[in-house]
Amino acid sequence: MADLTHFDESGASRMVDVGGKTETSRSACAESWVKMQPHTLRLILDKELAKGDVLEVARLAGIMAAKKTSDLIPLCHPLALSSVAVELAPHDENLLHITATVKLTGKTGIEMEALTAVSVAALTVYDMCKAVDRGMVLGPARLLEKSGGKSGDFHHSSVPPVEEHDPA
Repeated sequence: MADLTHFDESGASRMVDVGGKTETSRSACAESWVKMQPHTLRLILDKELAKGDVLEVARLAGIMAAKKTSDLIPLCHPLALSSVAVELAPHDENLLHITATVKLTGKTGIEMEALTAVSVAALTVYDMCKAVDRGMVLGPARLLEKSGGKSGDFHHSSVPPVEEHDPA
């Protein structure tokens, strides 16, 4: 288990010691999708759902989730994020695209914060729209890019076509 940093030599779980690491400027961007009926997306965009402005509530939920990642993921370090931006935009007639970009200067990466932000934003869309469309499909969620730290930069090498988001 030497390659898995969250386990010690005997296989026990552990929080990685980042005490000796140098602080660097870091950023991460993740994405997720919500597939829904075209009518549901129209209700969202026209702000006609009884629960309110779905996009703004989901944006706020994503920002809050990024800040609380260490409370949700057991071995994540609590981080002082310097910036969280969550964007939600329609894609075609039945897809909502969600991105989150998270930044900080610190000793450990923030990929989990970006992934948590898009996941909770997608869950919030589902929660706010389930009364009109219980068949919504969430995901996939994935890391698009990250920069900073010892492991360097990462850029997802391919962007799947929208058809890959079709669960049918």
